[in-house]
Amino acid sequence: MRYLITGGAGFIGSHLSEALIERGDDVVALDDLSTGAASNVDALRDTQRFTLTTGNVTDEAVVDRLVAECDVVVHLASAVGVKLIVEHPADSLRTIIAGTENVLQAAKRDRKTVFVASTSEVYGKTSGRMHENADRVLGPTSVGRWAYSIGKSVDEVLAFASWREYGVPTIVARFFNTVGPRQSGAYGMVLPRFVASALLGRDLEIHGTGRQTRCFCDVSDTVRAILALLGEPKAVGDVCNVGSEEEVSISELADRVIAAAGSSSSRREITYDQVYGDQYEDMLRRVPDTAKIRSLTGWAPVHDLDSIIKRTIAYATEVGPATLLG
Repeated sequence: MRYLITGGAGFIGSHLSEALIERGDDVVALDDLSTGAASNVDALRDTQRFTLTTGNVTDEAVVDRLVAECDVVVHLASAVGVKLIVEHPADSLRTIIAGTENVLQAAKRDRKTVFVASTSEVYGKTSGRMHENADRVLGPTSVGRWAYSIGKSVDEVLAFASWREYGVPTIVARFFNTVGPRQSGAYGMVLPRFVASALLGRDLEIHGTGRQTRCFCDVSDTVRAILALLGEPKAVGDVCNVGSEEEVSISELADRVIAAAGSSSSRREITYDQVYGDQYEDMLRRVPDTAKIRSLTGWAPVHDLDSIIKRTIAYATEVGPATLLG
């Protein structure tokens, strides 16, 4: 099979490219390298099964040509990270929606299968364990924080409509805090920031009270979920949560990183206004219900949080902890 991965030189895209090539598939990665990096796929560029095309998913002509040459599209390209979204909500929305529309329109011609990466952000401030059919609760449109949620929600609507109206086989997955090697903390991602700070002996900056809870999923588990969903015909036209259900507060995460790194760092709370101005709201709890993907494919994460922290520390030690800060 020949796969087109938009955002293929990014964090998740580079790991997915490796997995596909290892099993014998061909990969074309489309990436504008704004948040991805050519270094993420350097090892793959020496193989005849991988091609990196530098370009933007909003370029309709480029997308149309690459989709025509592939069998399956994995659409990962998007605006990335809370910091970027808050600072540039208009550009982020255009990138998210226009990119997905280009991919789906190109796939419509030959009804190519399209995997659309969505996010737990679509649930907004929904409380409790998040099921795929849960109602969504968003903050005001005047707050830039919600641009990402709105944009990815439109992506999902476009994907479902493409399946129902035009027969384009689409699969949607909502990722919950995917983490691991090659992830940058430059755009607000908490685990690489914490690991880099701990290894550099700096204070770990906790945004808000630290009582908010999250669940972190290793990138290798996320990649396995993508492949499992692509291999399951019943996933077409549907959406699944992808994430760990091991819940941890951000304060506890900081403590566990400090302990695992053997660091003398301390943790320090700073307000959201200090980091993002008045364009940010947070949710207290974000925990996925993963019963659907488990039932549909048998998938389950194999990495617990302690092993994820250790893997991230090992990677940061190898490349230099400052690298994780961008």
